[in-house]
Amino acid sequence: MPTFRAMRIARERLGAKHRRVAYADCSEDCGVAVRVLADGAWGFAAGGRLDRDSLGATARLAVANARAAGRLRRAPVEPVPEPVHRDRWETPLERDPFAVPLAEKLDLLVGVSAALEDVDGVAVGESDMAFTTEQQWYGDTNGSDIEQTIHFAAAGCIATSRGPGGIQKRSYPNSWSQVITGGYELVDELDLLAHAGDTARECVALQTADKCPSGEFDLILDPKQLTLQIHESVGHPLELDRVLGIEANFAGTSFATPDLLGTLQYGSPLVNLIADATLPRGVATFGYDDEGVAAQKWMLVEDGILRSYLTSREFAPAIGETRSRGAMRAQGWAHVPIVRMVNISLLPGREPLTLEELIADTKHGLYMTTNRSWSIDQRRVNFQFGCEAAWEIRDGKLGRLLRDPNYQGITTEFWGSCDAICDEREWQAWGINNCGKGEPMQVAQMSHGSSPARFRGVRCGVT
Repeated sequence: MPTFRAMRIARERLGAKHRRVAYADCSEDCGVAVRVLADGAWGFAAGGRLDRDSLGATARLAVANARAAGRLRRAPVEPVPEPVHRDRWETPLERDPFAVPLAEKLDLLVGVSAALEDVDGVAVGESDMAFTTEQQWYGDTNGSDIEQTIHFAAAGCIATSRGPGGIQKRSYPNSWSQVITGGYELVDELDLLAHAGDTARECVALQTADKCPSGEFDLILDPKQLTLQIHESVGHPLELDRVLGIEANFAGTSFATPDLLGTLQYGSPLVNLIADATLPRGVATFGYDDEGVAAQKWMLVEDGILRSYLTSREFAPAIGETRSRGAMRAQGWAHVPIVRMVNISLLPGREPLTLEELIADTKHGLYMTTNRSWSIDQRRVNFQFGCEAAWEIRDGKLGRLLRDPNYQGITTEFWGSCDAICDEREWQAWGINNCGKGEPMQVAQMSHGSSPARFRGVRCGVT
């Protein structure tokens, strides 16, 4: 089953700090990857030269690598089939970022940095934007012929203050910016300059805010923080290669083993988590993965019960499935595809419920937003997350601002404590641009959507 991926990748990274341009990087590269199955094992090779002789040498090296691996493999690889696809697919694009004048983009970023630092007490104001276009041609000996072009856009800003409250940060719109598949329309929508002042003032206010109290609280997380919660305690544990113990580098294995499929109470009956490679604007939204498998969406956790995993053509048979879920992706042409999570989201609650109503229904609790730090063990069981800011909830109303908030828990206990999820009116998706996995490490992108949700009796404020 030889496969070929030829790619051209164009990138632009722009940033400002201390009222001036901090960096302006533009790059473009191209190359080809060959992946073959020979003697019962995979072989991979890649090269940046596209002349006929070089392509032949790359293919021969992939075959040699497969035969070498085959001598060590205990059982032959038997990938599940995939229908032949002949298609062209492209991310919807409203405004081409590479057509926007560089001076216009840099002027905006410098202006945002200045607006952040204009607020007394802000030590550092930073702003950034980044754009990538990936053009890929995929072909295999089964007859698939796929061209796809994916456009990525990211933008955001951060204010940093220092003082009696230590080093404090407030970010807009999120601590790792916002990332979408799309174009410069994201920058237009975010309107960074209009939000710089409020972001900076809240950053300064954290200096004199009370420290988050320690104890057990009813905790409401907004979609920004739920993004990391979903990513670390649902996405990575359900990547089937780590579930099977085949991939453990960088992020460990998983507690959610196949013998628990269909029976594990992953969360409360309110918890429904979906994998969706077709999510509009999701940064793991594509037409086909890097094995030529068409994008899909499916339930991972349904009514609180573990139902499925993120799979590949090789690993799908391990759980009795006859087709890959299409979760094989590589960081560009120079890397071998590995199982990566696609967009994973917590579905909104079925009953009408706004964030305001959820807060009003909470007697004494905490409301946390925007991730600042994370830690989770090698089997994705115990975790701790820190946030940029929190507010106390007293008698159904938001009260004092709190600094240095954090919470901890055990994955299934935490999701099992979920007793309320706001409806679709409050649902938001946030992109992640820097998910690391593997050795050598590969970086991938994905989005996670949710509405605000409440979790009962969560340990908070423990450092």
